[in-house]
Amino acid sequence: MDDVSTNAETAPETAGNGIVSASAIPADELARLTDDIVSALKTVYDPEIPADIYELGLVYRIDIEDDRTVKIDMTLTAPGCPVAGEMPGWVENAVGAVEGVSGVEVSMVFDPPWTPDRMSEEAQVAVGWY
Repeated sequence: MDDVSTNAETAPETAGNGIVSASAIPADELARLTDDIVSALKTVYDPEIPADIYELGLVYRIDIEDDRTVKIDMTLTAPGCPVAGEMPGWVENAVGAVEGVSGVEVSMVFDPPWTPDRMSEEAQVAVGWY
């Protein structure tokens, strides 16, 4: 996953996890939200690949707004993926169930295109590429 960020009008501070944020959300709460959102994303699987979308590198950006709306940019392994119409709803449902999240907006992006080098070592092991 490339980027977790926040949006706010206060001066930037460094959260305990090394993420620089400028958020009205307290740092400890932001860290919990971030961890819980990533955990929720790891419950969503591409039905054709035995690995979750986070470890596959399909999540490009997670932005936690001050109002606790979560904006996610993600992609698919291929633009013609058969679950292209369903995957954003699965992500929205998973992340929307995280305590403290007020809403979720999922955007499908295809630039840059996904490539297997975006997969974590865990995903590579799951698909037998490691």
